[in-house]
Amino acid sequence: MELESGLYVTATPIGNLADLSARARDVLTNADLVAAEDTRVTAKLLNHFGIATKMLAYHDHNAPAVRPRILEVLAEGGSVVLVSDAGTPLISDPGLKLVQAAIDAGHRVVPVPGASALLAALMVSGLPTDRFLFTGFLPGKHAARKTALAELARIDASLIFYESGRRLAAVLEDMAAALGVREAAVCRELTKRFEEVRRGPLAALAEGYRREAAPKGEIVVVVGPPEKAAAAGADETDLALEHALKSLSVKEAAAAVAYLTGRPRRELYARALALKEGR
Repeated sequence: MELESGLYVTATPIGNLADLSARARDVLTNADLVAAEDTRVTAKLLNHFGIATKMLAYHDHNAPAVRPRILEVLAEGGSVVLVSDAGTPLISDPGLKLVQAAIDAGHRVVPVPGASALLAALMVSGLPTDRFLFTGFLPGKHAARKTALAELARIDASLIFYESGRRLAAVLEDMAAALGVREAAVCRELTKRFEEVRRGPLAALAEGYRREAAPKGEIVVVVGPPEKAAAAGADETDLALEHALKSLSVKEAAAAVAYLTGRPRRELYARALALKEGR
């Protein structure tokens, strides 16, 4: 199969090599060049399928220097396949600037879809799939993470995060404090030998992982959308505010509880301030 000139943005397996599509295999075999996030990782995939296409490393650290070389291949009528280490390129991976540069130069950009960790996790989470937001990795610093979660608390959709095993317990605790009582799923090593999915309330998941050694492997966390309470009583509102104030500022706590309960933010701010001062 002879490929037309263009940049082929190609998904590769996230674990199970059998997930490589027949089309992706043909594209990788017949392209002039494979631009890989890590050539050592991609070499294992190509070797498994007996593919000998020339590779070039393309990642965040060398992108400014390598991008012109890739565009030159395209300008000469060649075909280039862009792959990340696993899954769909550009999703928390390098490649956006290359795609933009190829488009600006008038080259074809062709999607070759396939495996995606975030979609695989959503599929098995058991949580609503009609509306979802992928947010990648949360900030590493606690204060910045709290701020980010407070903003996300207002979004009426399932939330999808990538996370490391080392931070997982702490991040789940912050999620429970900022997002309130929500169902969630922690999906680890999807499609691999030790694939695991744990489901339950955020607080329960946080407690479970806090008691264990940090899990290994790739992790996706899916959090269900908020349940809107039409008329929360005063006691319930105070409990929600007290819970939120454990990790959020008065302003952030008031905003989060306002979204969950439908009560006026100004009223909740005053109550949150009183609760905090009364501690």
